[in-house]
Amino acid sequence: MEQEMTIQEIETQFDDEWVLVVDPQTDAGLHVLKGKVICHSKDRDEVYRKAVSLRPARCAVLFTGQIPENTAVVL
Repeated sequence: MEQEMTIQEIETQFDDEWVLVVDPQTDAGLHVLKGKVICHSKDRDEVYRKAVSLRPARCAVLFTGQIPENTAVVL
């Protein structure tokens, strides 16, 4: 799968999934606006493995669901 999509299309089509976006277009705050969706899955590790195997020059990994309360996020 390699399809250019806007962030709204990504969030609608891949609800509660991890999404690998290659060559993302971002705003000044580095929020993803659109890009090529290469991989998506409910399993975060599957998406990370795909990113490691492809080694794209520029990419973003997005989660389109809600992060549960009292969850620590490490960047």
